[in-house]
Amino acid sequence: MWRPPEVFTLGHSPDPDDAFMFYAIAKNKIDLRGYRFEHRLEDIQTLNERALRGELHISAISIHAYAYVAEKYALLPCGASMGDGYGPIVIRKGSMPSNEDVDLRKWLSNCVIAVPGRMTSAYLALQLYLGDFKHVVVPFDQIFDAVKRGDADAGLIIHEGQLTYGQSGFTKIVDLGEWWKQETGLPLPLGGNVIRKDIPGDVRHDLLEIVRESIDFGLAHRDEAVQHALPYARDMNEKLASKFIGMYVNDFTRDYGETGRAAIRRFLGDAQRAGYIDNLAEIEFVD
Repeated sequence: MWRPPEVFTLGHSPDPDDAFMFYAIAKNKIDLRGYRFEHRLEDIQTLNERALRGELHISAISIHAYAYVAEKYALLPCGASMGDGYGPIVIRKGSMPSNEDVDLRKWLSNCVIAVPGRMTSAYLALQLYLGDFKHVVVPFDQIFDAVKRGDADAGLIIHEGQLTYGQSGFTKIVDLGEWWKQETGLPLPLGGNVIRKDIPGDVRHDLLEIVRESIDFGLAHRDEAVQHALPYARDMNEKLASKFIGMYVNDFTRDYGETGRAAIRRFLGDAQRAGYIDNLAEIEFVD
């Protein structure tokens, strides 16, 4: 017989968009229905690895990683990070050659690219764009330094680096969210929230509603939620942090909708057909 824990573990990244989404839960701004939560703030690659082991009750996760944990977890329909025409970018130090005929894919295929983790959606998107490529795994917040040192020729940038690469002296080679939108007409599904399947349906529904209300509260009280998120905004002032939050806390975050669900099925389906995902269990959403 399933016994509810005294405290539900809630994993998310120490980033301004996640801090914004979970502000109302962290600060008891909404009715938590008697449930208690322990926030576990860890980088997305670590959260992906913990999901493989089924460690957390609720967790942010890369959509790529969901393919490997679908037997243990279901996707919450809210809390998504989707780039609608924008997303992770590949950068290099200095400028690109001025020749407009440069084949970006051919140029990148000869590079060593620093990536933030093999289970990130950014990595899978780059595989779909480029095919197999040489890479090194580097913590996401150390990729700029790795490229500066020459440990890699280019870097795959997620989180706030998508807005700060220019001021750090880098040049964008390709925006994978822009490419994906041109190819498919769909937003690029990057992150989502999952919940363990061994939690009974009525409790899962309660927890879903709490997460949804937390997101709604942040959107309805944007200024105070942004202030709460600012300590997590590495290398960003308030204006940039607010812009970043606006990019990844949007209508798709409130609910995937049919477009968001179609984007996930297309993203993971294309990856499976290309041989980058071996087996894909049924994609299950909590209703």
